Amino acid sequence: MRSSQNKGFRFLIPAILIAGFLGWSGCGIYSFTGASISPDVKTISIKYFPNNALLVQPTLSNTFTETLRDKFTNQTNLKLVNSGGDLNIEGEITGYGSEPVAIQGDQQAALQRLKITISVRFTNKKDEKQNFETSFSRYEDFDASKRLSEVEEGLIGTITDALAQDVFNKAVVNW
Repeated sequence: MRSSQNKGFRFLIPAILIAGFLGWSGCGIYSFTGASISPDVKTISIKYFPNNALLVQPTLSNTFTETLRDKFTNQTNLKLVNSGGDLNIEGEITGYGSEPVAIQGDQQAALQRLKITISVRFTNKKDEKQNFETSFSRYEDFDASKRLSEVEEGLIGTITDALAQDVFNKAVVNW
């Protein structure tokens, strides 16, 4: 009987250690998203990103702003506030346009590229060393036989997701 008790303890001790480690690591400043946010940072304000590009796509400002807000509220415990957050993100869309790429031998483009550029200002009231001002650009290519209007909505979704991830990484993942 004694050997069966030892087998039970042999599995119980690692289980307790793993549970303790997971509980302990959950109390720190790290999350499963890789965010490294100080425990005294509780709020974030993300201002509307106006479209100041030469070519203005009507829904882009709202799409990007909401995507960015969703990224921070879904992947952190920060409370979104209208202004005066412990973290503050603001900026504008500075570029939007498409251009031909992958020119073939007959001087025809096989692909078109939709590119979006944003300018971002990030301030951290709790740690000013983390403040930054920078630009991010992302693009997606699409078949040149299609009109931009046919694929624009899907491309904007993909690009704004990538841009929001870039801002998130720079602001709270510290890559």
